[in-house]
Amino acid sequence: MAAEVLSQGGAAVDLYDAMPSVGRKFLLAGRGGLNLTHSEPPAPFLQRYAQRSEDLRPAVSAFDGKAVREWASGLGIVTFVGTSGRVFPTDLKAAPLLRAWLHRLRSGGVRIHARHRWTGWSDGAGAGALSFETPAGPVTQTADATVLALGGASWSRLGSDGAWVARLEARGVAVAPLRPANCGFDVAPTGAGRTGWSEHLRQRFAGQPVKPVAAFMAAAGHDWQQGEFVLTDTGIEGSLVYAFSAGLRDAIAARGQASWMLDLLPQHTPAQVLAEVAHPRGPRSLSTHLKSRLGLQGLKMALLHELLTAEQLHDPAQLARAIKALPLVLARPRPLDEAISTAGGVAFEALDPQSMLRALPGVFCAGEMLDWEAPTGGYLLTACLATGRKAAQGALQWLGDRPN
Repeated sequence: MAAEVLSQGGAAVDLYDAMPSVGRKFLLAGRGGLNLTHSEPPAPFLQRYAQRSEDLRPAVSAFDGKAVREWASGLGIVTFVGTSGRVFPTDLKAAPLLRAWLHRLRSGGVRIHARHRWTGWSDGAGAGALSFETPAGPVTQTADATVLALGGASWSRLGSDGAWVARLEARGVAVAPLRPANCGFDVAPTGAGRTGWSEHLRQRFAGQPVKPVAAFMAAAGHDWQQGEFVLTDTGIEGSLVYAFSAGLRDAIAARGQASWMLDLLPQHTPAQVLAEVAHPRGPRSLSTHLKSRLGLQGLKMALLHELLTAEQLHDPAQLARAIKALPLVLARPRPLDEAISTAGGVAFEALDPQSMLRALPGVFCAGEMLDWEAPTGGYLLTACLATGRKAAQGALQWLGDRPN
């Protein structure tokens, strides 16, 4: 996006990518349908960026969800709003958009250099002397202005390995530690000698979705939120987990663990659940009784057996409370490289209002390498696009202000 704005502004643009082709993580985002943006009104949209909403306001307000859709339309990509308010291309694919986009860039004069891994600046040279590793060996290129859009540190096999952190810190740039965002979690041991789920639960249910459920995390100030998640070999992942991941991650960092409350029957009131659980079951087993009276079965029933004691299972009041608020204790987030996105990065305080690094005049930063995070739902791509535009506009201003 920065290359597009720069070339449209009259700059001669070279785009360098460490991978054999451009936009590999963009293509990965398209595996689930390419959720480009969200149809939320501006105010709640901005609030998705939490404590960084004000820092991102100038960029995202200038290139919001409506602008993203208009931009995609200009590339010949028709979009639609899904039932959840998320915006997708009608064909649910990333490749056609990327192809059209790269064609526009090349037609606009952008020179694309693949397999050029940025390694920093030439020793003793200024911020315009850029060093790269290439198949032909090391090369140095000189630029009047540079936009760094180096990503976070998740999915490193696609190029975003976080190697840039040390290079910028060595030049006096403040960088917040990189942490996983929109990630899965490992559960705390549920019994003596265990490291997570029981072997029975893993063997029978790993990979299966838990739905519909609602979740709540009091410490993060969330309301109950309905959705679904997936049981993994070691814990949980999925869209409902990602909505809480920042709060869960921070609680674990502060207290060593986090408690996530699950409502296994969000369509039932507590009174309804208690009445059905307490209904006489005669000779029927508890599992048969709950399946008959509440439709509770399979993985949901297995979670109750996994997390409750025999006493709790056979006490109607305790069991009813657990069905409506089952505490799931989480021990750690999954490794950073598995996360959908990255928290942390270049501090906004290290940038001037034009997205230029205060410590490195002529160098601008954009995208996931900045210190912000957001839930899935189109907010990640929108902010990446918007900050790319803003950095490019800052670079054009910088170039225009320089003496000839």
